[in-house]
Amino acid sequence: MSKKLTYQIVVLFLLAILLSILINNLSINLSRSGLQLSFSWLLRPASFALAENPLPYSPSDTYAWALFMGWLNSLKVILSSLILATFIGVFIGIVRTVGNSVLGFLAAIYITLIRQTPLLLQLMFWYFVAFLGLKDSIFMPIKGMISISNKGIEFLGLSLSSEFSALLFGLSVFTGAYIAEVVRGGILSVSRGQWEAFRSLGFSEINGLFKIIIPQALPAIIPGLTSQYLNLAKNSTLAIAVGYSDIYAINDTVINQTGRTIESFIILLSSFFLLNLLISNLMEVINKITLNSKKI
Repeated sequence: MSKKLTYQIVVLFLLAILLSILINNLSINLSRSGLQLSFSWLLRPASFALAENPLPYSPSDTYAWALFMGWLNSLKVILSSLILATFIGVFIGIVRTVGNSVLGFLAAIYITLIRQTPLLLQLMFWYFVAFLGLKDSIFMPIKGMISISNKGIEFLGLSLSSEFSALLFGLSVFTGAYIAEVVRGGILSVSRGQWEAFRSLGFSEINGLFKIIIPQALPAIIPGLTSQYLNLAKNSTLAIAVGYSDIYAINDTVINQTGRTIESFIILLSSFFLLNLLISNLMEVINKITLNSKKI
């Protein structure tokens, strides 16, 4: 047996011992408090309403169903923010690498301002100023397709609440600034000879950028992009600050009603662990694809 394998077995054994000690201490403390680890309360009526529910829900439904509604709300805002933040980040990152000094200067101001301001303050701005700050009489139609009011956004018949909209724009704009730097760093990692090569072949700057430079920059971009995606998912728990009914906010209500703090946090941690695991594995698959295509 090699030394490396022996070390791995020893580390796993020590971790197993540590985990068993923690579980045993938890069980002892719960017993002393007169509590037992149980999830049967999940089947009891929740007895509280939700501001937003993607599926039919009433206060008579179970805690399990209420938490599931919160999980769907979290997924909705996380996936929407990932898409919008990616578009913002890629656009700003590309603008930072092209020769337009005016656009580059504006992009630099955006990145500096957003990265130096706490996300919580930005969410407060989007919610209390950008949306709730609008008076009822201020209604902004854009070609009959988009309208914005203090109640949220109406887009092609789709209604987005002010809470969801504030969280969507806050997370997207904040994460987009970090994605922009990841994209810019990846593009700059490609040698200048590649730029000169596509220019000598008659490619335009845009075509050369998207067909030659960015495909080569993807292996350098994706690891950093994965980290920002994971951060966005975790930052979504700040939804409670703007009153959005995500799984963290609903979990907090459940704890106040049932007192089942440990079980509720186990559910919350498991939910985000599975989500982040899914994001990491998906990005790892994309990274392997880009690496294999680069070798070819």
